[in-house]
Amino acid sequence: MPISPNRVLGLSAIALAILFNMPYAILASTFDYPDILRRPAGEVLDAFAAGGAGLILTWHAFALAALALIPLTLALSLTPSRMARAPGLAVSAAVLGALAGLAQAIGLWRWVFVIPQLARAHAMPGAPSEVMRSTEAMFEMLNSYGGVAIGEHLGQLLTALFVLTLARLQLSEGARITALAGFSTAAAISFGTTEGLALALGRSGDLFALGTIAGFLGLTLWLILTGIGHLRGTARR
Repeated sequence: MPISPNRVLGLSAIALAILFNMPYAILASTFDYPDILRRPAGEVLDAFAAGGAGLILTWHAFALAALALIPLTLALSLTPSRMARAPGLAVSAAVLGALAGLAQAIGLWRWVFVIPQLARAHAMPGAPSEVMRSTEAMFEMLNSYGGVAIGEHLGQLLTALFVLTLARLQLSEGARITALAGFSTAAAISFGTTEGLALALGRSGDLFALGTIAGFLGLTLWLILTGIGHLRGTARR
């Protein structure tokens, strides 16, 4: 008996909701993520160097989880029924979701392909003070642009817009609880993107950071509800 595409979509949404939280939880316990990102560059680099290959692979898994958002968003958005009923919203959601996954993966991959070299140079025994200062300066610039600007600000803003657009489709389909979770998630993530701007202006970003945490908890719930909705749709048919 062939597996229903709706069932595959439902299970994929639930699986991604669980999987992208796994590397996050590992980083929180082993690298004090995300709090460590706001500490002095030298402290971050030394902690990263101490994490070894396991820490690099965890960041790689985190980036792959973000990249997995791309096929999922395309599949969720471009269903035959949504393309027939609201093609503008469906295509918009697909484009926003794909760009969100790409932007966040690019931001996260700095920890895999660039920062390891900086961390090793900074932690090298007997490294000259000039080398340590230069690696710290390079880390600050890379983290500000690749991390805060691309990964956190652009990537999360695109994620919020994707969730908002797909939630509008869900509302029109009668999935009110799922849509409400999506709207709340989009609002919280959008609020959290202001953290980088606050830091650029020399202000505290702590309140906005809480918005980001709440938003990604909401994203987990919304993906699970979205998956359940597709599974129920399969059962009804």
